[in-house]
Amino acid sequence: MMAKSVLPAAIALFGLSTLWVQASEPAAPKAKVDKKPGLLHEVYPGLASSSLTYAKLSDLPAGVILKAQGLTISETDVAAEMGKAPQEIQAQIKKNAFFLLENLATRQLLVLLAKAKAPEPKATAASDERASIQQYLKGLVANVQVSDAEIAKFYEENKDACGGATLDQVKDQLKQLVLQQKQQNLVDEHVRTLGQRMSIEVSAAWTKEQAVLAKDNPVDKARSSGKPSLVDFGSTGCRPCDMLAPILETLKDKYAGKVNVLFIHVGQEQILAARYGIQSIPMQFFFDKDGKEVFRHVGFWPQEEIEKKLAEIGVQ
Repeated sequence: MMAKSVLPAAIALFGLSTLWVQASEPAAPKAKVDKKPGLLHEVYPGLASSSLTYAKLSDLPAGVILKAQGLTISETDVAAEMGKAPQEIQAQIKKNAFFLLENLATRQLLVLLAKAKAPEPKATAASDERASIQQYLKGLVANVQVSDAEIAKFYEENKDACGGATLDQVKDQLKQLVLQQKQQNLVDEHVRTLGQRMSIEVSAAWTKEQAVLAKDNPVDKARSSGKPSLVDFGSTGCRPCDMLAPILETLKDKYAGKVNVLFIHVGQEQILAARYGIQSIPMQFFFDKDGKEVFRHVGFWPQEEIEKKLAEIGVQ
């Protein structure tokens, strides 16, 4: 069976506080033209992975880096969250202040939504906020169901990681796993599109600085290399991860110079793994030569299947 990541699921994460350039010279005035504010995901593709995907880039007051429907987050607030992070990930946190802002904003935006749905004026403590968020998200995924066909498909794709067990032997376990994944996907999409349902603004100047820092990691460097990339997030001691390791090495040699093949250890790159939404390992991401994600897969995958997917993105 595939291993669960040590990273918390979104339903648990949203409500916890565990983690977690100067503008150019202005041009001469032009005739006023109605212009739609730049959206963060359009200006900085891949920087946001959650609630700030559809945020608007704006000129905000000094020290303010986010405004949304009565919610204000300052640089001081983000610095305070940084100080709570464990010492061993401080270096990662300093390059990922935007991720920290997004995590903080997601939590507080979900609190607003939860209270709007079921107002509880006295629920101000952190524990009450967590309970409100969890109740809100449970209601969101309450009607998610899993079909036998979905379970069978998942089994076929991950048969080698099931230790030789038949579908009937692991069906109940797989049902829960597939259900959790479907629920997680629904929550992720709901949160990712918050900016389409409410006004969220982030500081354009602050975001510009953070975008540079956030790209200083192996995955984003590979995505900007002009070559397709295969990135596997996993760990050591995880059976399907260990099964995949020699395949990755083979692919790295076979397609040298044609595709970037990376392994990211989730225990060593906790913030990067969180940015990419890793909930179960191993998880593989496929990016085209322009750095755009075209496919992702959870669990062990045979070499021939990986090569078929690489061929689809132009790797020969």
